Amino acid sequence: MRTSNKAIVLSKIKYRDNDLIVKCYTEQRGVVSYLIKNAFKKKNTIAYFQLLSQLLIEENYRNNQNLHYISEVKLNNSYSTLHSNVLKSSVVMFLAEVLSIILKEEEQNQDLYDFLENALLWLDNDNQFANFHIIFLLKLTKHLGFYPEEPVSNGLTFNLETGQFEKNISKYSLSVKNNDILRSLLGMKFDALNTLKLNASQRQSFLTALLLYFELHLGNFKKPKSLLVLNQVFN
Repeated sequence: MRTSNKAIVLSKIKYRDNDLIVKCYTEQRGVVSYLIKNAFKKKNTIAYFQLLSQLLIEENYRNNQNLHYISEVKLNNSYSTLHSNVLKSSVVMFLAEVLSIILKEEEQNQDLYDFLENALLWLDNDNQFANFHIIFLLKLTKHLGFYPEEPVSNGLTFNLETGQFEKNISKYSLSVKNNDILRSLLGMKFDALNTLKLNASQRQSFLTALLLYFELHLGNFKKPKSLLVLNQVFN
């Protein structure tokens, strides 16, 4: 069945000599993998499939198949800086790896697709993005079903295991500083990111806690290999 679809590139691997397998998060079908035949022989084809590129595709989709085919492709939203700015490219690499790990469902989720699309466009257009990946991951938990519950009062500490602010302290309780950071991030919009002042140590500490939160609530989650590069870039 040939249909039009919007897609965000999550990962790509070379297959055989000239082919490419691309995993995308699509607007209509969730996660779909495509086989791009002779991708390395066709001029400019590879350029479309950079990580987190937003595409408009004509797909040949058949149920009960692992790989599908793209007959036509063009950019749906063209980035200005996401792939040319070295710092943003490291964020893209990290987020693409995280999304590739956690997004598995082959079903439509319009709210999630809209969130990814709009968040990436914000990153492309903004210049103060050192903390973008942190708030992105936190907002992503809302679409995955384990967004932190709002604190009912002061003096409570967030428990990564339960996903709640609690009076008692356990091994999964956030540190005082990370607890303060989380409180300030809850409900924050991307446009307010410039109000969040974190040094490299604070950013890395909170990100480590946030990734542990993902591990505790997603059985298939593992620490991204690109984390080291991201931390070095924003050190």
